[in-house]
Amino acid sequence: MTIRLYGFWRSLATYRVRVALALKGVKAEEISIDLLQGKQFSDAYKAVNPQSVVPALVIDDAPPLFQSMAILEYLEETYPRPALLPGDARGRARVRGLAQIAVADGHPIIAPKVRNYLETELHVEEAARNRWCAYWMGKALEAIEGHLAKEKETGRFCHGDAPTLADICLASQVIGAKDYFKCDTSGVPTVMRIFGECMNIGAFDRSQPLKQPDAPGKPTH
Repeated sequence: MTIRLYGFWRSLATYRVRVALALKGVKAEEISIDLLQGKQFSDAYKAVNPQSVVPALVIDDAPPLFQSMAILEYLEETYPRPALLPGDARGRARVRGLAQIAVADGHPIIAPKVRNYLETELHVEEAARNRWCAYWMGKALEAIEGHLAKEKETGRFCHGDAPTLADICLASQVIGAKDYFKCDTSGVPTVMRIFGECMNIGAFDRSQPLKQPDAPGKPTH
């Protein structure tokens, strides 16, 4: 079986898939699509993902899988150990809900296509664009904190004492907030405690954007 992950070092969505693959011990060849050079808009990549975003996961000659959460759910179903979703329906709903705060509410608002539109169409200067991103990244973390700090299901990780899809998404949101946009995370102590637990796991730590072979010396937006 040949597995190819189309991604980019700084892509938080690619980070999520990279972590899940590592946790489940699935080897994939990563193919870099340089978002900074616009390679996602090339005809060659559009043939893989017509939306011109990363990641995409291609297994053998099957049609590409796309959207990070759909890929994570596929990996969970096809490589069930270690489990990244709880065994009960309510637990699965909670984990998915926490994940979606980051993936569906927080991340899309600061995606490159949004920032590019703010720059080229609305002529928003860089400093203001960065404030925009920091604000929405922070709001998502505050919402996650609101759940984690008061709900009894929170344990060492977001849900109990083993990492789940929620922890993968939390980690991606924290990395974007603190490394890319220098957000103040002092107001989300439960989030940061769990992020620290995640970074003690090799799959999370090695998958960090700035630890990828094509990453620059300093983070970039």
